[in-house]
Amino acid sequence: MDLRKVIALSALLLASPAVTASRADALDLNGAWASDADNCAKVFVRQGVQLGFADMSDVYGGGFIIDGDQIIGKFARCRIKARKDAGPNVNLIAACATDIMLSSVQFSLKELDANSLVRLFPGMEDMEIRYHRCPAT
Repeated sequence: MDLRKVIALSALLLASPAVTASRADALDLNGAWASDADNCAKVFVRQGVQLGFADMSDVYGGGFIIDGDQIIGKFARCRIKARKDAGPNVNLIAACATDIMLSSVQFSLKELDANSLVRLFPGMEDMEIRYHRCPAT
């Protein structure tokens, strides 16, 4: 896989509070998330009652959709298996499938505000990806 697909797959593997959200203040991850808030309409399109991806969504930074314990991306679909909230930090384990492989991935997220978060990469302190929740389309 090329680097953009690996990054897109990694971005997809965020979690949903439906899996183990036992705390009332757990971060709500449901919704459509884009790496650039100004490009939400270029990344996501409404397909009937469902939200999907625009044909060239990856050109505009891409994103993912979280619906319950499902994480839906352009190239992968994941199910959240475990979640641990620790203040603004959320650690997740997700089982993901692409057209060619299955994998289990661990993620570390940090809430910046109610509609922004950052994915952290432990061991690579200078690397992070920011995401912004898109308004309902």
